[in-house]
Amino acid sequence: MKNQTCSNLTRREFLKSSAAAAATTTLASLDVGRFAHAAGSDLLKVGLIGCGGRNTGAGFQAMRADKGARLVALCDIFMDRVQNARQVITNELAKDGKASQVQVRNDHCFTGFDGYKKVIEASDVVLIANAAKFHPLHTKAAIEAGKHVFVEKPHGIDPYGMKTLKQACDLAREKKLCVVSGLHSRYHEGYAETIQRIHDGEIGDVIAIEENFLRAPYGITERKPGLTELEWQCSTQYHFTWLSGDDVPQSLVHNLDRSRWVLHEQVPLKCHGLGGRSSMTEGKYGNVFDHHSVIYELESGVRIYAFCRTTTGCYDESSSIVLGSKGKASLLNCRIWGEKNWRWQGQCDPYQIEHDRLFAAIRAGKPINNGDYMIRSTMTTIMGQISCYTGKQVTWDEINASDFAYPPKPEDCHDGMEPPVKPGPDGSYAVYIPGQTKLI
Repeated sequence: MKNQTCSNLTRREFLKSSAAAAATTTLASLDVGRFAHAAGSDLLKVGLIGCGGRNTGAGFQAMRADKGARLVALCDIFMDRVQNARQVITNELAKDGKASQVQVRNDHCFTGFDGYKKVIEASDVVLIANAAKFHPLHTKAAIEAGKHVFVEKPHGIDPYGMKTLKQACDLAREKKLCVVSGLHSRYHEGYAETIQRIHDGEIGDVIAIEENFLRAPYGITERKPGLTELEWQCSTQYHFTWLSGDDVPQSLVHNLDRSRWVLHEQVPLKCHGLGGRSSMTEGKYGNVFDHHSVIYELESGVRIYAFCRTTTGCYDESSSIVLGSKGKASLLNCRIWGEKNWRWQGQCDPYQIEHDRLFAAIRAGKPINNGDYMIRSTMTTIMGQISCYTGKQVTWDEINASDFAYPPKPEDCHDGMEPPVKPGPDGSYAVYIPGQTKLI
């Protein structure tokens, strides 16, 4: 399959297509195999923490990025996911005659909340894409162990987690280790050129930005017989706030990261949000909201209007629209309308490129650290989510001064524990109430 052109694809569609795409040619001229790994071996052992669809895709993208990469360890809460990920990655690589890069023995297939420790121990490079609650803890543990890290978005779900992640990124700089973010927009060549043209003044001064991620809910699964309440919630983690952080961090993090990029990495002074649950109320939808609207105000006076919705039967749109004094730009279409109309005509697969650059950096001994933008963009979404939950205005200073964490803290989670939320008599879960809920 050809790499994607710049188009208005949803993330789900992009992931589906990139999973089957051939390796990008961006680094074709760089023979990464000629570099020796710092430990003295040409092989780089790779482990996956989380074996859902996203990390399965990251697994074979990592293998395609470096002919010396070997997948050696996997973990997830559920063994069937581990086994499925191993098989899917093997099958995908077999298409290119590279199935031998998968070298995951049965005794390197781990489950449970502590499985991440064993993956880190077995690996040189750790790919993290599990419940976002654990991204900061697992990133820090990997960096402390001297391992390079790729970590998916969102990079945390609360202020406590983001402080942990900052510690991890700071330590990575000291240890000269890579931390690459799953905020793939930063690795999209078309987005980069579009934003550079905005910076060069092709639409004049930026006046406002509209961000949309409107779609149906994340995958809905019926509860399998025999699952405990904890196992059920972990099996559908996008629908529980204590695991996923809800939809502003989960979905709008890409949009708001692009907005911050357009605005020269500014952070918002404050925000106010509206949100709730209108129709997705059955137990299978957990305790997340099904719609959010957040308005961010920056020191420059620019406002970002950000909307996300996970409701069936409604209008869908995925877009990042930048409004300027002399025109406008659509980032996802890599297109500008103004005094001179322009559209990028290239092709790229940013999901592959982020791994290409990670492994090239490791081989060259020139570490990449995406910590600054991944932390600030994620914190931007967290302040918006908390504003929606509480109904209060939240400032940048307030959110960064807070140590709030959705209980239990990641390091306190363990197999067999009682989950922090339980279903009511009708099987549905209580949600936060704006105007009554207090979090920070």
